[in-house]
Amino acid sequence: MSEIYMPRLSDTMEEGVISSWVKNVGDKVASGDVLVEIETDKAVMEYEAYEDGYLVQQAVSEGDTVPIGAVIGHIGDSPDAVPEESSSKGAAAPAEEKPADSGTTGKEAPAETQDGGEGAPQPAAPTDPDGSAGTRPRSSPLARRLAREYGLDIESISGSGPKGRIVRADIEAAAKQRPAAPETAPAPSAAAPQASAGREAFDDGRDSTELQVSNVRKVIARRLTQSKQEAPHFYLRRTIDAEGLKDFRAQINAQLESTGSKISFNDLIVKACATTLRAHPEVNRSWVDEKLLQHGRINVGVAVAVEAGLIVPVLHDTDKLALSEIGERSRELAGRAREGKLKPQEMSGGTFSVSNLGMYGMDSFSAVINPPEAAILAVGAMKQQPVVRDGEVVVRNTISLELSVDHRAVDGAVGAAFLKDLAEVLENPMRIVV
Repeated sequence: MSEIYMPRLSDTMEEGVISSWVKNVGDKVASGDVLVEIETDKAVMEYEAYEDGYLVQQAVSEGDTVPIGAVIGHIGDSPDAVPEESSSKGAAAPAEEKPADSGTTGKEAPAETQDGGEGAPQPAAPTDPDGSAGTRPRSSPLARRLAREYGLDIESISGSGPKGRIVRADIEAAAKQRPAAPETAPAPSAAAPQASAGREAFDDGRDSTELQVSNVRKVIARRLTQSKQEAPHFYLRRTIDAEGLKDFRAQINAQLESTGSKISFNDLIVKACATTLRAHPEVNRSWVDEKLLQHGRINVGVAVAVEAGLIVPVLHDTDKLALSEIGERSRELAGRAREGKLKPQEMSGGTFSVSNLGMYGMDSFSAVINPPEAAILAVGAMKQQPVVRDGEVVVRNTISLELSVDHRAVDGAVGAAFLKDLAEVLENPMRIVV
């Protein structure tokens, strides 16, 4: 019998939510099979089995929040195997193993003998190893699941297993003898009072209803609150002339037309940030636990909006990637982020972030730093504006950039020098690839 533990699936993960069990109790499991989908602080991830066997217990239900290292299930050699108590619940196990007729169980045994006069048949503890109440019949997890599916009252079934335990064969036999399945219509009506009770709890004159908060949303709230409370933000703004950037992108995409690939403005900006960070390593830092960390690698994170919130996949060694690689990798990571299929290593190790709301028509905005990074670049929409060129007013395409900086790690002059050079790189985009 092997225990399944809640794994650590990201570097910031402290707990996980059981999103859905892919395998049911009694199902055969092979090494590499997906057992359960777990919602972490960043995405919903699949957790695979490491050995062959049968899933004999789901120790936690879908929707439950579980800390890292806690037992979430058991894998056994047969579908009717009964899991032993895990070490985290070891206190309950000895109680079942102490029958009242042992004569050495301390206070529990005399209490049972005085109550019923026949101490031996009655358990001294209120629970069985499978977690059911002492007055309920012993049964395997598979048997309990099958009983629920068949709509059977498990307490009315006689067990043929060891010590009268109810096993799968008993449930299936009872199901065959049953004339018809009981109706389950009353179940939905039970949910209605709960829903109305929830609404009444928020009867504040605004018709408010409490929504279920995903684990991702909770972590976003916690980490960004931490960022604003702990990191003294300051902001630097610069509007760039984007005419050269626009022409440069058109030239590259014309050359890539035969390959079916395309480069976006965001790809160019991400690459420009990596190039500029290489020239300004003092921005590629983090302030962590009263320590200033200098990062040797340049890993740019690209913010992606998903249904659950905001995910920041990371392009590792961005400065060493070609523009076409950045474009392909960014689209691949963004697609997997929206599907909730990112791997832990694809969401960790960032040293700088880019957040672009230009596609929503935002002129500019102030982004919150993604801890423990020291800076994040907010990118607005490209728009035409009148500017002075050679003493004349002309219409040019411009983009607004805003750099949010953690003053603990980066000083104002250092941040300003970085943004100045970044603007020059974007206005002379050949420097991005040279």
